[in-house]
Amino acid sequence: MLDANLKNQLQAYLEKITQPIEIVASIDDGEKSREMAELLREIAGLSDRITLIERRDDDKRKPSFAINRPGEDLGIRFAAIPLGHEFTSLVLALLQAGGHPIKLEPEVIEQIKNLDGDFSFETYVSLSCQNCPEVVQALNVMSLLNPRIRQVTIDGALFQNEVEERQVMAVPTVYLNGEVFGQGRMSVEEFLAKLDSNAGQRDAEKLNAREPYDVLIVGGGPAGAAAAIYAARKGVRTGVVAERFGGQVLDTLAIENFISVKETEGPRFAAALEEHVKAYDVDIMNVQRAEALVPGAKQIEVRLANGAVLKSRSVILATGARWREVNVPGEREYRNHGVAYCPHCDGPLFKGKRVAVIGGGNSGVEAAIDLAGLVQHVTLLEYAGELRADAVLQRKLYSLPNVTVITQAQTTEITGDGKKVNGLSYKDRQSGEVRHLELEGVFVQIGLVPNTEWLKGTVALSKHGEIEVDAKGQTSVPGVFAAGDVTTVPYKQIIIATGEGSKAALSAFDYLIRSSVETETQETVAVPA
Repeated sequence: MLDANLKNQLQAYLEKITQPIEIVASIDDGEKSREMAELLREIAGLSDRITLIERRDDDKRKPSFAINRPGEDLGIRFAAIPLGHEFTSLVLALLQAGGHPIKLEPEVIEQIKNLDGDFSFETYVSLSCQNCPEVVQALNVMSLLNPRIRQVTIDGALFQNEVEERQVMAVPTVYLNGEVFGQGRMSVEEFLAKLDSNAGQRDAEKLNAREPYDVLIVGGGPAGAAAAIYAARKGVRTGVVAERFGGQVLDTLAIENFISVKETEGPRFAAALEEHVKAYDVDIMNVQRAEALVPGAKQIEVRLANGAVLKSRSVILATGARWREVNVPGEREYRNHGVAYCPHCDGPLFKGKRVAVIGGGNSGVEAAIDLAGLVQHVTLLEYAGELRADAVLQRKLYSLPNVTVITQAQTTEITGDGKKVNGLSYKDRQSGEVRHLELEGVFVQIGLVPNTEWLKGTVALSKHGEIEVDAKGQTSVPGVFAAGDVTTVPYKQIIIATGEGSKAALSAFDYLIRSSVETETQETVAVPA
C-alpha cells in the first residue's frame, strides 16, 4: 500500500521510537479489514519495536486497531484506514506512544493530567478533511497523558451505518460519552477550555497580570502573524491575542498563489506562520476572543470574553472574515445536518446523494466540480444572470454530466424533516415562480463577512462592515491600525493580507516613535514666567 519513498520516510521517523508498542487490530473477513491489515503489516515491518496483533473478537468496530504499550491500554483507536490527511495522525500516535516527546507547554500538559472525570471521545472524520487531523491529534495526545481519556477516530465513509444512525453530516464531529461535544476544528487548548470549568477564570487572572504592550495584535491569521513578526523585529513589546491562530487559512485546502511557495495546504501554511512568529519574542495568547476595544489617550484596552483586559500603546486589528451565510429559514437550523460550508471536508459524507451549491463565483464552481466526483448530482444556484467564476472553471463545470446550473435563482428556504436537510426552495428571479429541489445537502459558497461586530461604534466601518483604513493602515482611532480581510483593502488574498499586516506594524512603530517624541517635547518645554 505504501510506495518505496513513503516507506523510507516512515522508517526514518519510526527510528525515533524508544519504547516497544503494540498495534492491536480488530478485523474480519471483509475487504476493508484485509486492506487495513496489509497497511499495518507494512508499518510493523519497518520497526523492530512495533508488534502487530490481529484479533477478531475484541472490538465492535471492524476494521479498527488500537495503539498500546505492552500491558498498557493507551486509549487510542482508529476505526479507519488512516491514509490521506490522517496518515500524519497515525505516524504521530505511533511516535508519541513509543516515547517521542509531546510538544506541548508544560502547563498545558499538567492541565490535561489534572482533568477530573472519565472522557470517552468518538471523532467522525473524512480522510479528505484538512481540519480533522488537528482534532484527532489533540485527543490522541490527551489520551496518552491522562488514562481516564479515551479516543477513537472513525472514518465516516467506512462506517456509514453509524453516520446515518447518528445523523453525522459534517466533519469533524466529536462525541463525548455518547453525546455531541463539538463540530469543526479544535485544538488542545480549545478542548481544555470546554472540559476544564475553571480554565477561563485562571486564564483571565494570568492575562490581567500582563504588562502593557507596545503593539497588541488582535487576530492570528496571515495579517496578524506578519504584523507580529514586523513589530517584534523592531524590538518593541509585542502580543498577539487570537481566537484561533491561523484564522481562516486553517479552513483552506490548496494554496497555489503565495509567491515563492509553489503549493501547500492551509493547515500546513498556518503551522509555518505560527512557527515563524514563535521565533521572535512575541507573547501569543491563543483561544481568546476579543469583545471590546476601548480607546484611550495613552493606552488602548482590549477586553476579552473571559473578563480579562489587555492594555497597549497601539493596537492592530486583524480579525479576518468568516463564511457568509445565505440568511434564509432552515440554514442555521440544519447547519452540520445537511448545511455545510466546506466541500473538501464534508463532501465524502454525501457520497451518492443529491446536493446543491449556492454561489457561482470561483469558490462555488470549484466546490461543485469537487463534489461532482463524489455525489449523485450537483445543482449550482447563482443569484445573478451568469456565473462569475473564471472561464477555465466554467468550462470544466459545464463538461460534467451530473451538474445542473441554474442562474437567476434566489434561495428562499432550506427545508428539512426536523433532523436533516431534505430540500431547497428558490425563486426564479425572471418569472417569480418558486421552485423546490429535493436534496440531501446544501453547500454555501457566497463569500465572506468581516469579523467586526465587536467594533461597532468604536472604529469607522464601511457599509459592508469592513474597517476603513488609509494607505498606512490607520483607522479612525489614533493608535489603532487594521490589516487583512477585515479591512476595506480590496482583493482578499493571503499574500495581500501578509503585506498589509507588515505595513500596519511599520505604521504602528512609526506612531509609537512620534508619540514618544511628542510626549518628551511636551515634558521638556519650559513654560515662561
